[in-house]
Amino acid sequence: MAAQQFLVDSHWMREHRSDPSVIVVDARPPKDYWAGHLEGARHFDPFPFSFYDTSDHGLQVFRKQMEWIFSTLGIGGGETVVFYEDDSGMRAARAAWALEYVGHRVARMLDGGLKSLGGEHLTTEAPAVKAVAFREHEKADIVASLAHTHDRINTPGVQIFDVRTPEEYYGETIRARHGGAIPGAIHQEWIHFKDSKGAFESPAQLRERFTRLGLNPESEIITYCQGGYRAAHAYVALKIAGFTRVRNYLGSWAEWGNRDDAPIDHPKRPA
Repeated sequence: MAAQQFLVDSHWMREHRSDPSVIVVDARPPKDYWAGHLEGARHFDPFPFSFYDTSDHGLQVFRKQMEWIFSTLGIGGGETVVFYEDDSGMRAARAAWALEYVGHRVARMLDGGLKSLGGEHLTTEAPAVKAVAFREHEKADIVASLAHTHDRINTPGVQIFDVRTPEEYYGETIRARHGGAIPGAIHQEWIHFKDSKGAFESPAQLRERFTRLGLNPESEIITYCQGGYRAAHAYVALKIAGFTRVRNYLGSWAEWGNRDDAPIDHPKRPA
């Protein structure tokens, strides 16, 4: 996915939201969707579909789950699909990444989310949606498995990017059997990739940010968090910044940190 092609802005949404070739999907929790959503928006909250088995079989099961979900949403393959939440958040990013991963060519996010539209065109009525045939075709170069990540630790031309909170990275907050970080990971929390309005920073700002961290645009970047949601947001941010070789480690720390055979670093906070 080319850099800016991952995003649409509020102006684009106002012009195209009634276009029959555009499918709009609200990625917020159900209670938020039913409290008021964009007219015509379908609903898919990706959080109940967390997946922590990135074996070949596990990834196949995940793809089949997504195939079924996107079929029930009426996504057949030729549409432009735009996911949104309140701002440029991790749910919409995860949903857009998942749709791209299973082979859809035009997965987008509404940059700035509902806030960017100022409360326009909201309804509590859900549209009638007819399921269609959707067949997944894995885009294998945007996902990382545990094995892929493990085999590339300290490998030239590959960098691992941890976008969890500092407390998670330093092992102060432990959300799995083990705390810590994947060895050699570069760290910055994902919330820094958004501006004060909740939209993504500009491509130039993100490029400068990532370069300052030591990320190389020529490298393969593997993003991870706890469950592949914040990592999907980082995936989008890196794409916006012009990084072309980016993978989301789907299982992230929920998989890695619960394994006794996965190597773990225990970074120390700077004094």
